[in-house]
Amino acid sequence: MSVAAQTSTKSLPPFSIWGVHASVAGRPVVWGKLVMRVLQDQQIQGTIQFRGTPIPIEGSWNESTQQIMFHSPYAAYSSQLTIYDDVKIQLRHLVLTGRLRMLPSSLQAGEYGTWVATTDISLAGYSGYIPPQPPSTSLPPVGVFVTSNILYGNSRI
Repeated sequence: MSVAAQTSTKSLPPFSIWGVHASVAGRPVVWGKLVMRVLQDQQIQGTIQFRGTPIPIEGSWNESTQQIMFHSPYAAYSSQLTIYDDVKIQLRHLVLTGRLRMLPSSLQAGEYGTWVATTDISLAGYSGYIPPQPPSTSLPPVGVFVTSNILYGNSRI
């Protein structure tokens, strides 16, 4: 793949690993990992893993609306991207928050839920476009800190 093909998005990295937190129909929380590749045509491919087995996903990313939609054989996911830059520690937190719907192949078919996924990028080493972020004293949602435990090996996934 050429370098030009790898820079297919301004705000999502071309390849990333995310910590995921999801709940369905008020049932207990499920933790996992999302591995995602954004292709040149804004299509998404990868895997999502909740219980040790990676499940394939595919979908699409809309750069102009900052929305992502993808599905696995068991669930359909949609979300909005929010970016939090923490200049003091030189990290960009990427947060996907949205809804999910369980598909007929799942035992929970027809149920709805919510999910949040997070990853971060070093601002110092990020060579992609960084849109200006308004100065803010607000902190990212707690999901950024909780799901980061998944990414850095502090969980039992």
